[in-house]
Amino acid sequence: DNNGKSQIMEMGCYGIGITRVVAAAIEQNNDEKGIIWTKAMAPFEVVIVPMNYKKSDAVREAADKIYAELLAAGADVLLDDRDERAGVLLNDSELLGIPHRIVIGDRALKEGNVEYAERRDNEAQTVLTGEIAAKVLAALK
Repeated sequence: DNNGKSQIMEMGCYGIGITRVVAAAIEQNNDEKGIIWTKAMAPFEVVIVPMNYKKSDAVREAADKIYAELLAAGADVLLDDRDERAGVLLNDSELLGIPHRIVIGDRALKEGNVEYAERRDNEAQTVLTGEIAAKVLAALK
């Protein structure tokens, strides 16, 4: 100090740290369902939500195939393979705010389709199973 004596330093920081940046981003990018992450801040780019993953061989095979295709192409993908009800899986995917969502269910698969939605507009589209990886990869660019 001014008198040459050792003192314990006290410090305060009121800068913009990572927690404030994240909080500001969430405040600006959300809706009644939860967070809507920007592409740069999203923990994953795509979430795959398979209905009855543990019970349906068709759903599991389609989910695993799409997951592998997207990973091989360099996408950052979350496969939600929890054994939960459809409503829980869908609500959690919206709450997490991952920008792109693929929903795979037995009914749509029988017709060769999956459901795709972007979190920001949340408009679900029916897409052919064989075309979903290309569609998502194009949206990621």
